[in-house]
Amino acid sequence: MNETFELSGEYIALCDLLKACNVCDSGGAAKHFIAEGNVRVDGQVELRKTCKIRVGQQVSGDGFAIRVVAP
Repeated sequence: MNETFELSGEYIALCDLLKACNVCDSGGAAKHFIAEGNVRVDGQVELRKTCKIRVGQQVSGDGFAIRVVAP
């Protein structure tokens, strides 16, 4: 799944982004998914659940990639 997410504010928490893009069903599931090391931000494994994702970053994992763009 390749998706583009339009960020309206300054940033979005990583767990909220995964929930908003339907990678995970809930915020709790997203936090667990991140803690297991399943998510990369700009190619690096990210374990911080509330890492601030900003315009221009790419979030990816097994079977998904999300590009964050300005609206």
